[in-house]
Amino acid sequence: MSAALAGRVAWILALALLAACAALDGAGQRELKTASDQTAAERRASIRLQLAIGYYQDQKYEIALDEVKQAIASDPNYADAYGMRALVYTAMGEAQLAEDNYRQAMRLAPGNPELANNYGSFLCQVAGKPVDAMRYFEAALKNPRYATPVSALVNAGNCSLKTKQFEVAERYFLDALRYDPDLLASNVGLARVYHERRDYTRAGFFINRLTAVSKLDTLSADVLWLALRVQHKLGDRTTEASLAAQLRRRFPGSPEFAAFERGAFDE
Repeated sequence: MSAALAGRVAWILALALLAACAALDGAGQRELKTASDQTAAERRASIRLQLAIGYYQDQKYEIALDEVKQAIASDPNYADAYGMRALVYTAMGEAQLAEDNYRQAMRLAPGNPELANNYGSFLCQVAGKPVDAMRYFEAALKNPRYATPVSALVNAGNCSLKTKQFEVAERYFLDALRYDPDLLASNVGLARVYHERRDYTRAGFFINRLTAVSKLDTLSADVLWLALRVQHKLGDRTTEASLAAQLRRRFPGSPEFAAFERGAFDE
């Protein structure tokens, strides 16, 4: 799973829980908002948003947009609904509309870590603003109520790779491994870090870890090409041939296979 997708899935799962908003109890004390505090309009909006999530996951984007529209009509201040609409617009290639909705979501819920992580991922992967993205990942990670910090750690690591900050990326990926040693994205990220540093022994260690927990026929073209280049540098011709066969069979028209055919192991 890619870092961007990991972030989206983590955020969607987090929508199953109510945002931890402040509310006043009968004695005027501030308490965290729970389901019993929801108004009828908020409950209608929540139901519509859950429907939108389902349609988004099924790639039925226009129907998802309509459900989000109805959620916002029920509760115009529903930050998660704007965040969901941003995800849908991103999937549809509508980057400006996605950014507008992320900004509105962040205005309504500036402390929401899932929104911060997703907006950071958007800025890094779609808007081409990796430096701006980092402060949103850090904001998410500093929130003690963030349920899925590994998502922001992986996204921050991949974003650091884009700006060639390899030591920073290494730190984020190692922190992510502490949450889940078998996480594919973290092992791929560390393999990339060490490959870029030409530390092929360490890169090979993490390539072996990721191939131990994932079948070769489930790996993407870019991960197969990374693994192939590392094994080529290590002189493991048997594994290299196996990876090349996978790349040739599954991704014959990919840029990665074209690079392999011209022997571009150092590009």
